[in-house]
Amino acid sequence: MELTHTESTDLEGRYLDLLRETLTFSLWEGRDGRIWRPHRAAHRVLFRLLEARGLELIRYSAVGARDVGGDWPRLAHTMTGSRRLKQLQEAVEQVLVDDIPGDLIETGVWRGGSAIMMRGVLAAHGVPDRTVWVADSFAGLPAPDPTRWPDDAGDPHHKWSELVVSETEVRENFRRYGLLDDQVRFLPGWFRDTLPTAPIERLAVLRLDGDMYESTSEALEALYPRLSDGGFCIIDDYGAVEGCRRAVEDYRNAHQIDDPMIKIDWTGVYWRKNAGDSRR
Repeated sequence: MELTHTESTDLEGRYLDLLRETLTFSLWEGRDGRIWRPHRAAHRVLFRLLEARGLELIRYSAVGARDVGGDWPRLAHTMTGSRRLKQLQEAVEQVLVDDIPGDLIETGVWRGGSAIMMRGVLAAHGVPDRTVWVADSFAGLPAPDPTRWPDDAGDPHHKWSELVVSETEVRENFRRYGLLDDQVRFLPGWFRDTLPTAPIERLAVLRLDGDMYESTSEALEALYPRLSDGGFCIIDDYGAVEGCRRAVEDYRNAHQIDDPMIKIDWTGVYWRKNAGDSRR
């Protein structure tokens, strides 16, 4: 039996809703949580004893925290949060409707959830000719270089082992959702080494999640010129990390970008590049 257009559209929507809620672990509201990692020496002894016995202490997430990406998940494949993931879905769908040319990329992917969402949108809408690029060091964040990037002085992100996720693990997460195929391409390495020479001609969606000034600036410098008019530039850490916010503002000011910046939640923002020009 062939589905009607309305039935097909409803099925696509149901699939993407389920994908989003699974990636964020929102189907199990508050029951994911974060592993308790102590800072006091005495508590670390207890932590090691529990760990040796295959046990963990979990701090459950507050109700609603996962909606806005307000915690670091133990199990979920993204810490983006439902609102930002929904906006990402809508951005990809909008460039498809508007026929904005180009691929999709996320710079800084953690466990891969947001990139998986982008690939899921392409799959749901039967789009065979766009690539999802997955750019990450897969070794955590770089140590700050305050000589070159003074805004990153004292940045602690490179110390957080929770941010280190291997390429193998991210690939496996794509595979679990049935979305690891030749429309997914990986760019492993530091952004300064991989992004300027990445074999990407045009982009329709550019999603930055590099936390630091350095990572954000390098991604914008290398990739924003390849973003098509009408394409989306999405910044995950704008409200959460001061270095990221400054990098975005410095780039926009230097290149006289005045496209309206739209707030998604407490930290995420986006704008459409020369959106008015793309619809002329």
